[in-house]
Amino acid sequence: MMQKVGVLLPVPLSQVYDYIVPEDMSLIVGDMVLVPFGARRLYGVVWRLSEFSETSKPLKEICEKFDLPTIPLANLEFIEWVANYTLTPLGTMLKLMLSAPQVFKILKRQSKKIDKILSPHPDFSSVHFSPAQELTYQDLKTRLDQGYSVSVLDGVTGSGKTEIYLELIAEVLRRQQQALVLLPEISLSPQMIERFEKRFGTSPSLWHSLLTPAQRRETWKQIIKGEAKVIIGARSALFLPYSNLGLIVVDEEHEQTYKQDEGAIYQGRDMAVVRASLDHIPVVLASATPSLETHYNCHQGRYHKVTLESRFGEASLPEIKIVDLKESKSKEWISAPLFDEINKITSSGEQALLFLNRRGYAPLTLCSACGTKVECPFCTAWLVDHRVQGRLVCHYCGHAVAQLKECTSCHAKDSFVACGPGVERLAEEVAGRFPHLNYCIISSDIISNVQELDLVLSRIKNNEVSIIIGTQMIAKGHHFPHLTLVGVIDADLGLQGGDLRGSERTYQLLQQVGGRAGREHKSGKVWLQTYYPDHPVMQALVTGDREQFIRQELFMRESNLMPPFSRLAALILTGMDEDQVKQEALRLLSVVPKEMHVEILGPAPAPIYMIRGRYRWRILVKSPRNYNLQKFLKLWLYSVKLPSSIRLKIDIDPYNFL
Repeated sequence: MMQKVGVLLPVPLSQVYDYIVPEDMSLIVGDMVLVPFGARRLYGVVWRLSEFSETSKPLKEICEKFDLPTIPLANLEFIEWVANYTLTPLGTMLKLMLSAPQVFKILKRQSKKIDKILSPHPDFSSVHFSPAQELTYQDLKTRLDQGYSVSVLDGVTGSGKTEIYLELIAEVLRRQQQALVLLPEISLSPQMIERFEKRFGTSPSLWHSLLTPAQRRETWKQIIKGEAKVIIGARSALFLPYSNLGLIVVDEEHEQTYKQDEGAIYQGRDMAVVRASLDHIPVVLASATPSLETHYNCHQGRYHKVTLESRFGEASLPEIKIVDLKESKSKEWISAPLFDEINKITSSGEQALLFLNRRGYAPLTLCSACGTKVECPFCTAWLVDHRVQGRLVCHYCGHAVAQLKECTSCHAKDSFVACGPGVERLAEEVAGRFPHLNYCIISSDIISNVQELDLVLSRIKNNEVSIIIGTQMIAKGHHFPHLTLVGVIDADLGLQGGDLRGSERTYQLLQQVGGRAGREHKSGKVWLQTYYPDHPVMQALVTGDREQFIRQELFMRESNLMPPFSRLAALILTGMDEDQVKQEALRLLSVVPKEMHVEILGPAPAPIYMIRGRYRWRILVKSPRNYNLQKFLKLWLYSVKLPSSIRLKIDIDPYNFL
């Protein structure tokens, strides 16, 4: 009897398509095949097996079976779980897993040259732990034998968290298993690779958006064949087809960049926990400032926590001071106390970091004659002045224009003025007030690739620059031996806008950037320039009482029944016709199922009302923590057919409310 199989294809559909298996072919679930699909031929994965039965519609045959290892069932279970949780088409999740361009076409012919990957050596170098590190390592090591577990490695900046999880990776390698390390930003990779090479004698396998198609193909094949032993990557590395995964580490687990907001929408940290549970392996969440959700899960006993309360060796935590900008008479962005401190430490050959989490020269450009603000024609947003590029740029859609000479409203010439500082404007002030000192800017607009970042980091490490000016790109993970002063130019920046996680994020970011100051035998100082010195975030940073801050934040969240004490889902409707988007949002509201446990907020115009020419309305759905929100959303949304001109984005556990 002929065999029939269901094949899942990497298209934005959840349907599994049936095909006949040729008599000379044997297939099992997880095999990768080539199938006819309409006028095209697509690669896919065998999703189910069944015996052939007569159907009203003739079935097509499988074209080809690829000579690759079968994808383990845990990988397939994982993408199915994520698809169900995020309400994403199953085929979209499969595309994320099979994300190596043309990998199947390349397999048809032998490559002229295939680089043999060098396996990391677990005993290449020895490690010297402090007593606190040794206790922490032994605690986590025991969990490698216990199947699934979630451990939180909570250690202050400079406490040696990385060394501990590298040693856990060494133990996993001794067991002939694979290890995955997730990083929130690829800017952290150069330093991580350097530390990895010193420990294991070779480079890890990398997975991120800056890889070439050829590099992605080769890495993908090495992972599924089990040749790649340690993978360091961005959040999408979770979906790669590991053959024998033994450990997942999520570094800087608190970082917002683990949240994917476009395409397949998911939270990388949370999905790492899910992946570990399906693979029956441990996952380690590492951070100096764990997220509120992680603290809550520790308090509830769901996660195991280990703590490193002091820096490694003789290093001490930096002293944190506040500059009250209400009392500052300086018209410059660098206040008088911070200016004096920069002069003091640079005169002794040490370095200062000036942190401002704002790219470009200025966030707003306006006409001094008529007050017109220069806005993006496609978004409800100002164009940001980027002097280095000589352009005004929209940070939402990328639209850019040359620097304007004449106001389009009143036609006044040379009337535009920049309002507010960005890192480029701060650099201009540094050049004027410290003309004898070298400086560098670290921002994603100015440093476009890993090689450029490597070069700048090398200059900093060699003490070739005295002042480092940077955005959040420089705030975490980097170790600068000569850096003893951090000045935060606008500590209030993240507290504006009514963001649910605004205070938490600001605390985390400032604590992380402050952690760059003072390592090894040098003490450090952090100066926070703020208009709100009594704000709980500022007080928590100055006093070092993190637990009090966490208690306050959790109390506020619980009082307002917000996550982690409830669940949220955001629905974002967009379209080119302003009135149609509004009407469809209202129509969606009119058919919502009656459910006493669910609260519907909206619909309302999104704070960023237009992006890329599409008008935006938002609905926020709120439910108790243990309520099946996905079931409710399916019942509601799958009963409504929206016009093809309207797009609906579903964001489970949203982080962005714009």
